[in-house]
Amino acid sequence: MFTRSTFLKSFVLVLVLQLVVSCNSTEPIVKHVSVTGKSVENIVELMTLAEKVGQMTQADRRYLIDEADITNLHLGSLLSGGGSTPETNNPSSWADMVDRYQDLAAKSRLGIPLMYGIDAVHGHSNVVGATIFPHNIALGATGNPGLVREIAHITAKEVRATGINWTFDPCVANSRDERWGRAYESYGEDPALLAALGQAQVEGYQGASLSDADAIVACTKHYIGDGAPTWTTGKNGKIDRGDAQISEDELRALHLPPYQAAIQGGTATIMASYNSWNGEKLHGQKYLMTDVLKGELGFQGFIVTDWAGIDELPGDYKSDIVESINAGVDMIMVPGDTSKDGYTYREFITKLIEAANEGLIEMSRIDDAVTRILNVKKSMGLLDAPYHNDRNLIPHVGSSEHRAVARQAVRESVVLLRNESVLPLSKDIATIVVAGRGANDVGMQCGGWTISWQGGMGDITPGTTVLDGVQAMVSSSTQVVHSPDGTIVSNADAVIVVVGETPYAEMHGDRDNLVLSNEDIEVINTVKASGKPMVVVLLSGRPIIITDIIEEADAFLAAWLPGTEGNGITDVIFGDYSPTGKLSVTWPTDMSQIPINVGDSNYAPLFPVGYGLTY
Repeated sequence: MFTRSTFLKSFVLVLVLQLVVSCNSTEPIVKHVSVTGKSVENIVELMTLAEKVGQMTQADRRYLIDEADITNLHLGSLLSGGGSTPETNNPSSWADMVDRYQDLAAKSRLGIPLMYGIDAVHGHSNVVGATIFPHNIALGATGNPGLVREIAHITAKEVRATGINWTFDPCVANSRDERWGRAYESYGEDPALLAALGQAQVEGYQGASLSDADAIVACTKHYIGDGAPTWTTGKNGKIDRGDAQISEDELRALHLPPYQAAIQGGTATIMASYNSWNGEKLHGQKYLMTDVLKGELGFQGFIVTDWAGIDELPGDYKSDIVESINAGVDMIMVPGDTSKDGYTYREFITKLIEAANEGLIEMSRIDDAVTRILNVKKSMGLLDAPYHNDRNLIPHVGSSEHRAVARQAVRESVVLLRNESVLPLSKDIATIVVAGRGANDVGMQCGGWTISWQGGMGDITPGTTVLDGVQAMVSSSTQVVHSPDGTIVSNADAVIVVVGETPYAEMHGDRDNLVLSNEDIEVINTVKASGKPMVVVLLSGRPIIITDIIEEADAFLAAWLPGTEGNGITDVIFGDYSPTGKLSVTWPTDMSQIPINVGDSNYAPLFPVGYGLTY
């Protein structure tokens, strides 16, 4: 309970804070106090309410109203959302940018370094030149926790090279509906597989110690049931951020095990989900966040919101803040996109201080949140020494060694769905045609969350396409022809047709009709009419309706969204690697079957979970 004296002191502090911000001062508010060597408990005792609130605030760097706010508002964290990059997008520029922000944090009274978060969800995928690994649905097809752990460790190295110390990953969603635009962020539909791969990814990111030079903080997401919402029908049908209308028994059986495993693996942070559970938004679910996650499961780290996640709650902004923090959220992601009338981090800080002063949030809850945040920072070594960015890791970003592991992940993830004795192809084949819009497109291979939020087609980052892989694989006497529309095939001994989905990410990827584009179908029909042996490679973030098309192909491979190393696909096509990938998701026969999952009463898919041919 606050006394009148405490209230007046805090009120004056708010006025001083606002005055400092309006003056754009870059000087620390008060004399610096070192926290080096102090316990987290002692640091919390030293902190003012404004300093505590600052630690609970995360802003996107592109929406900083003034970079001096990092110092003056004691910000605890920054992030780069999809596409929030430095003007020159390369590893050194990222490192320079993060160092500048850390320098500003060091000027605050307590000098507590920032946690800097990014969606490094399949490699350091916002950075041009980084190694881009297959998305999770592909990793699920490998069924290989050791490989997933190694991928996460490599990603951690590349992330740390740019000065960043926190990734919003792994995603351990159990995707129950193929129409969901985030289906590729899920490893599959088996809770045991999700648990094994999710824990492996946490361990790979965080290493033996969070203070290691090549370790970053993992953020297991999205808690909980994000892949279970019911599809809403109508013109704007969607599933993203929807309502998971399921029982608690089903929630616990299908969606909770990966979080139990992630906690066992030491995940330092967990992200709350946009979705609702039976009508109540997760960002306000005290039972699930405080009672189950922190209480029953014993989670000792901290919970961060999703992007402006508290805005999804009913009521005004102040009540959203009160409800979410009282429910158990510890750090609030406040992007502050003023161009979209979003709330800024300044408004968040002001309203949270007001709510605390009015007794709407107990100081014990704020102290608990700050303690959790600082415990993670202490584990990272951020409280015991000035922040140090290890530039020696920069040469590792996109290195040949890292790309070799990505290539391995691609070849282990490819699922051979059909083979009429066509594969493997001979490397001494006389003439081979590579067709389809995905044949020479790194962006299409990578999918969403690559360089920008939604991803993009074309040469968005260095990589190897299927066409590149073919050219490097065949003998010097083989003629390789690139025919995007499949019309130049008369002399071909075999044709590889690469088709699939245009890149997308959350919200924009929700689709109620999972069929190939007319352009893709036309290429397949053109090649089929030629009578030439045809190998179809499908690039997709989920199963696509292929029941009729697969019969047209002599061989058909599900290559998912493989990332930058398309030569992993040609490793399989030419027999350097016999396919081992197995479906981690059910492949529907037609749209009427969707959603379809193992355990359904009428389970009659085109291909079941676990299906995959080999040579």
